[in-house]
Amino acid sequence: MIFEAPGGLIVVDTGRHVWHSDGILAFARSQNEPIAAILNTHWHLDHSSGNGRIKAVYPNARVYTSNAIDRALSPEGFLRINRNEAQLRAMLSDPNVPEIRKEEIRNGLATMDAPDQLRPDVPITHAARMRIAGRRLEVRLTEGAVTDADVWLHDRRTRVAVLGDLVTFPGPFFESACPNRWCAALDDVWATPFRIAIPGHGAPMNRDQFNAYLVAFGAFVDCTRTEAAPAQCGTVWVDGIAQFLGDDAARDEARAYAEYYVGFLRRNGGKGQTCLYD
Repeated sequence: MIFEAPGGLIVVDTGRHVWHSDGILAFARSQNEPIAAILNTHWHLDHSSGNGRIKAVYPNARVYTSNAIDRALSPEGFLRINRNEAQLRAMLSDPNVPEIRKEEIRNGLATMDAPDQLRPDVPITHAARMRIAGRRLEVRLTEGAVTDADVWLHDRRTRVAVLGDLVTFPGPFFESACPNRWCAALDDVWATPFRIAIPGHGAPMNRDQFNAYLVAFGAFVDCTRTEAAPAQCGTVWVDGIAQFLGDDAARDEARAYAEYYVGFLRRNGGKGQTCLYD
């Protein structure tokens, strides 16, 4: 997402692939406007790996995000305990690994080799109505949801809410998540008078569609806390988001995600590996 502002462009998340950041830079050139600010909704590398490429062209662009990246980069943090560099580098020379996956690995390793590009120039520590590059935005902050602290925002002018990974398809990603806090964050979004919600992964949603996701998310999390078979919880998820799934292949993919996370959550006490909250 890119917002126009009096002081330049505000980019919300910068992607993982080169074509993501290339597209952002091409748009800035086409508008003859500088990129004045980068707002990262969270530290997941598929949302922040383009920071360095954009800052290389627009060094005055200020990064706005939470300080959650500090714990993610600590020795016991998610990005350290899940980084198997030897395995990743071996995949780069494996002819059976698709080139798009190799590009993800190269960009991820490069980002981790320069982690300061993920840290905020302007830390977001609480919810506030902020003026960024001269444009007022309602900036919200979770206390544990997808990560320790996720930033999402609402633009009163357009009534657009940009949610990061609070909403993702074909399924939510629970590796670093606190499901109870995530449910509460979705309720907070619903209480905001948005017209259009932009997921971290997926197409823009209207309010009814967002509400369907919210209900399906809660039902799925509740199912994982029972003794129901993973396939049963998978059905709860797929049925809940049926309107977003175009064909059998999409349903199968969503079901596979859901069934995987049933096992993941049950193995990890109902939450992500690095969640600090109940």
